[in-house]
Amino acid sequence: MFEEPDDSENPSERAATPEARAKEKFDEFRMHAEIAAVFEGPRKFEAQVRPDLDADIARDVQRTVAKLDKSKVGETPVIDPASAPEALRLLTIPETKDLPTNDYQIHRRPGETMIVRWLRGEEVESFYERLQAHFNAALGQFREEERQQHGWKQDAATLEYLDALDKIDVKMADRYAREPIRNHNLFVLSTQAADEMDIIHLTDYVMSVGPAAVVGEASAPPEDGATEQDRAWFFKLFALRGMSEGVERMMFFTFLQKTDEGGW
Repeated sequence: MFEEPDDSENPSERAATPEARAKEKFDEFRMHAEIAAVFEGPRKFEAQVRPDLDADIARDVQRTVAKLDKSKVGETPVIDPASAPEALRLLTIPETKDLPTNDYQIHRRPGETMIVRWLRGEEVESFYERLQAHFNAALGQFREEERQQHGWKQDAATLEYLDALDKIDVKMADRYAREPIRNHNLFVLSTQAADEMDIIHLTDYVMSVGPAAVVGEASAPPEDGATEQDRAWFFKLFALRGMSEGVERMMFFTFLQKTDEGGW
């Protein structure tokens, strides 16, 4: 799942500090963990894939998320307080539009798919637990690979590096600003994007549903002989978090577009 370390180098020589070496992988682990936690609902939590999201709601979410993304304070993911009412409106759409939380609400256009998933209360708690579990698994795999590749050398620098790597502890809820959101009523929006997401990996492996269930029969790659181009989709994920009447809420908006159609 991750790149194999190059055992031709002493790991202590590839970065100035053990922390710096590990940090090279942190963002990769975080992105994989986030994608897994966001999309594993059908496999882990009996979430339904609902391909009938109203077009007006989908367009409203898309436009509003784009505006909120531009309203963030400086280089932070925190939304300007002036835009907080719009963030709150998006997070409470399940109540105002009578939509379920947890499920994957889908709207399709030719060559495009929009997915919206809302979480609240205990569903948010479960998300953070799974996010941390996925991250820990990836970090644990990396530690084991490094120990297998370099532990036999027994030189002081390598042993120091491996020992320091074992002590690294990352709390994903902190990276998501969970406590500031709950304590200071902030609204936070983070994003990640990929020019080429393997749609079969996302749907079959992470979600445990076929690609046609997500992108539709017309856009799904062929069952036999699918090429890399057939499987490649532009992917952008927005994660909006905040509070409403003391209840923790999340909304994930995903935009998928076939790469030969151009990005959003």
